[in-house]
Amino acid sequence: MSEHTMQAKLITEFIGTFFLSLTVCTAAVMESAGALAPFAIGSTLMVMIYAGGHVSGAHYNPAVTISVYLRGACDRSDVVPYILTQVAAGAVAALVAGNLLLRDTSVTALDMDPTSAVTAELLFTFALAYVILHVATSEATEGNQYYGAAIAFVVLAGALTVGGISGASFNPAVTTSLLVTGALDSADVWMHLVPQIAGGCVAAYAYKATTA
Repeated sequence: MSEHTMQAKLITEFIGTFFLSLTVCTAAVMESAGALAPFAIGSTLMVMIYAGGHVSGAHYNPAVTISVYLRGACDRSDVVPYILTQVAAGAVAALVAGNLLLRDTSVTALDMDPTSAVTAELLFTFALAYVILHVATSEATEGNQYYGAAIAFVVLAGALTVGGISGASFNPAVTTSLLVTGALDSADVWMHLVPQIAGGCVAAYAYKATTA
C-alpha cells in the first residue's frame, strides 16, 4: 500500500469519525437537537459512510475496525492506525463542541446501571458490526447502494431504544468524546469499552458462522 493511500484512508477515517462524534456531542450530549438527536446522529453517519466508504471502508469506529479485521476484510497494518485516528477524532470533536460551538452548555454525566449499560452496548455494538459485515464486506451484497442507510438505521434504532440506558455509544471513539465532554465518568468507561469490543468480536464470528 502506498503512503498516499494510507494517508487518504486515515484522513477519511478522521473526517467521518469527527463529524459523527461532533453530532453526538452537540445534538445529544449538549442537547442542541432535543428529541431529534438520534435522527441527526444517524443522518450524519449515513452521509459520511457514503462519502468515505470507497476510500477507507468508512469504519469510523474502533470496534468495527476490529470486527472487520477478524472477518478478514481489513489489513493487519490498518488496524492500529485506524483506531488511533478514530479515537483522536472523537477527542477533537468533543473539544470543538465544548469550546467552540456550545461553550456555555453544562453537561451532566450519565447515570448508568452497570448491567443494563453493558447489555445495551454489547447488543447494539454487535448488531452494528454484524450488519456492517453483511452489507459492506460480503461478496454476496457487493455493489449494493443501501449499505450506508442500513448501517445508519442500526445506530438510529439503537439510540432510540437504549439511549436512556447507556448513552447509545456503540463506538469507543464516541465513548472518548463522551469522556472528554464530561458526559461519561472515567470510572464508568469500562461499561462502554468492554462490551463494545466484545460485541465487535462476537459479530465477526457470527458473520463467519452465517455465511458459506
